Amino acid sequence: MTVDFLVRDLMEADRPWVLDVLVREWGAEFIVSRGRRVFPARLPGFIAESTSQKGLGLATYEIRDGQCELATLDALAKFSGIGTALLERVKGAALRAGCRRLWLITTNDNLDAIRFYQRRGFRIAAIYKDALMRSRELKPSIPATGQHGIPLRDEIEFEMAIE
Repeated sequence: MTVDFLVRDLMEADRPWVLDVLVREWGAEFIVSRGRRVFPARLPGFIAESTSQKGLGLATYEIRDGQCELATLDALAKFSGIGTALLERVKGAALRAGCRRLWLITTNDNLDAIRFYQRRGFRIAAIYKDALMRSRELKPSIPATGQHGIPLRDEIEFEMAIE
């Protein structure tokens, strides 16, 4: 699928749209990553859009302790290069901030993400067995069963060295 789009910095005026995407896609204004609530609508990020449609994709990230965590990556038009373009912008921001590691958390049911990140050079850094039990304490709306009917149990940490 070919989609013409550009990627730009997330601006303050975009925050209501980001919050709408998060609530629609993730069921709350926050996500849970490694046992803590993360509020992506408050984070820096990038938006992919076309001349006719705002919000074809969104990436948010957080820089802490000299590392960059990719908090969210959503491409609303799959297989069009949007996810890759957003990821590249996050990598650039991480490098400019002096980070040498880009990492993220996904869940064991997210097969599309697992494929996407590995094809772009990420490696599995850790598997946190049964981490979703703790996550449900912070966010009870996390279902027991995820995509493809897979029991939603574990967090998978992906990482890549960036230079």
